[in-house]
Amino acid sequence: MVVKYRFRLYLLTLAILCGFGVLVYRLWWLQIEHHQEFVNKVPEAKRERARIPGVRGEIKDRNGIVLATNKATFEVRVNLREVHDEYARQCRIKKVNIPTVGFEFKDRGIIRQKEEPDIVTMFRELIENRLAEMNLAGADQDEQDLRVHYRSFGGVIPYVYRDNLTFSEFSRFAEHNLSLPGVTVAERGSRVYPFGALACHMLGYVRLPDDQRVSAEERKGWDYYMPDDFGGAGVEKSFDSYLKGRPGVRTMQKNERGRIVGEIKGSYEAPRKGNDVYLTLDARIQFIAEKALRDGNIGRGSVVVINPQSGEVLAMATVPNYDPNRFIPSITQKDWDALNDNPVFPMLNRAIRGFAPGSTYKVPIALAGCVAKIQNNRYNCSGSVTYGTNAMQCWIQRQSGGSHGSLGLSDALMRSCNCFFYQYGNAAGIENITKVGKMLALGERTGIELDEEDTGILPNPEWLRVHSPQERWSSGYTANTSIGQGSVLASPLQMASVTGAVASGKAYKPHLLYKVMDGSETVEPHKPQLRADLNEHFSDKELEVVRKGMWKVVNDASGTAKAARIPGVEVAGKTGTAQNWRRDDRGNRLEDNHTLFISFAPYVNAKYAVCILVQGGKSGGGCAAPVAHRVLEQSLALDNGYNPKIEALAEVTGNFNKIESVSYADSGIPALAAVDEDGDTGTDAPEREASDAAPRVRIAAPNIRKQSDSNRETPTSTPRRAGIFSRGASSSESPQPSGTSNGGFFRRLFRAPQ
Repeated sequence: MVVKYRFRLYLLTLAILCGFGVLVYRLWWLQIEHHQEFVNKVPEAKRERARIPGVRGEIKDRNGIVLATNKATFEVRVNLREVHDEYARQCRIKKVNIPTVGFEFKDRGIIRQKEEPDIVTMFRELIENRLAEMNLAGADQDEQDLRVHYRSFGGVIPYVYRDNLTFSEFSRFAEHNLSLPGVTVAERGSRVYPFGALACHMLGYVRLPDDQRVSAEERKGWDYYMPDDFGGAGVEKSFDSYLKGRPGVRTMQKNERGRIVGEIKGSYEAPRKGNDVYLTLDARIQFIAEKALRDGNIGRGSVVVINPQSGEVLAMATVPNYDPNRFIPSITQKDWDALNDNPVFPMLNRAIRGFAPGSTYKVPIALAGCVAKIQNNRYNCSGSVTYGTNAMQCWIQRQSGGSHGSLGLSDALMRSCNCFFYQYGNAAGIENITKVGKMLALGERTGIELDEEDTGILPNPEWLRVHSPQERWSSGYTANTSIGQGSVLASPLQMASVTGAVASGKAYKPHLLYKVMDGSETVEPHKPQLRADLNEHFSDKELEVVRKGMWKVVNDASGTAKAARIPGVEVAGKTGTAQNWRRDDRGNRLEDNHTLFISFAPYVNAKYAVCILVQGGKSGGGCAAPVAHRVLEQSLALDNGYNPKIEALAEVTGNFNKIESVSYADSGIPALAAVDEDGDTGTDAPEREASDAAPRVRIAAPNIRKQSDSNRETPTSTPRRAGIFSRGASSSESPQPSGTSNGGFFRRLFRAPQ
């Protein structure tokens, strides 16, 4: 019996000890192990929602080659409201006043003074000095940037203190940031262009939003608002609605002192990637075009290649150019100024800017004659044609004192006879020239998905009434328009589109969008848009007269573009050399003619339509035609297994060198085409004078990286980084579209820097 009760006593004692053990463990678990968790849940603590920027979709060529993608970068963000609150708390403890500073503001047009907390002093004492002790401080912050950001956004949008951290710096920040009020280190996706300067003008770049884009409504409901990058130029801008991703959400826990202590479990919503945009661009042909300009030692020029059967832009290359990776995540002020102050202006997309097209414009003039049913007429070239008291000469008279005699349309195109087209254009009439121009998008935007596109100028009586109301249209103006001189402007893209329309009989709107994909799902297929069916306006015989003339330009013994011939392939084209002048840094007036060549190949069922622009060249046949030969020959060879081996391309700085002729060491084509004349550079046409430096164009940069020299002067027209924002040039600094200036008809309206 005693043994029985003793066992029960032991059992009871064990149960009591176990109970106490569980109680002690529970108390330890609550008060020690999870102490901080419960402290954070006291009434003074709160939860705050942070917006995570979406990831931009990729940009690819028609075959899936990635032209723009993303990479991870780390940046330091500071909530200036938390900096203020912590500084105010310390001031209360020390019983001192919060430092303030005065600033001016306008109230109903009256300038007034107001006091505000001196966030600069607070930032430096609480953040910068501490980071300097840890050797983690960045460049000196712009005081005005800090004040404006705090005044505008307080703690809603964090101020980006440093970006593009190395992993070592990121690790050190992550280790120490909890001791600094409002400081967080975050990962952010940023753009990367794997092929460097390849297609840079067409791709464009991304920017960080300024305060005009982030509205109060968008920030509503967020404690921390990190906006998305947005397209600043090129297709990045045009297709921004497709490319931008869906934002994510992270809910953070703050303790009773207002410090972030962690993330609420299960609250994270990952950001979603935007749609992938596939362009009509063929990266192989783009590379071929870019290399043709580089290997030809062309300092300023452009190549446009389109599909005549659909209007798809297959290549759009321009030199000089830039590497958009220099802007990621920011560009130094020095580099930005070097790009903008370069007199050849490497950020200009010459493919969509207006240039005097010279004799290449005789092709649409030929079509205008078909509308007037005069394509079979013959006109005599005696060396000059007189309008009023002005004798307008043909190039052959100025060169040799000779004349072309009686010519038909095809031979006039081949010989590029100015006198023929003076008469032919007037016989066709400016109304029919304007009608054909509208069919082919001359004097207006083509509709390509690039906001920077010029309209060009197709002069006519209505245009003259608007821009020079004191002058009256005359046959002399029509004559100048008929040879692509006077005030005529057309972009290489427009002339490539004209060429494609002649080749296929259909004028399509040139376009860049191939398709938009969300994973494997097609979001937006793109169908070619027909602008005009030439077969409804011209018979096959009428079009063939024009095509045959372009064929003779390349293949006839008297043609001006023999350098464009390709063995086994029939190429048709038209050369052009437009008179132009520029002034150097000393104000000296220098000849700077623009040479062009438009072409299509093969002659039957054309696959490519091309426009080549070479600035500073001697002739279209000697400078632009060899480039077209190079581009067409290698592009056609792609179907036979040719591999151009695409690689990243460096920037081309550009120059004003005069180009006598273009040849390629491995082509086997001699530079004999340099002697060919194009019949465009007539002194009878109004002399055009344009400097590549004027008018100045300053394009808004993504963001400017601060320099270590805090005393460096910064031009007010150049954006500086203000937190996550960058401010571009004002709209008044942007170039106006061609054809918007006023003044006399003979005043050169060459608006765009080239």
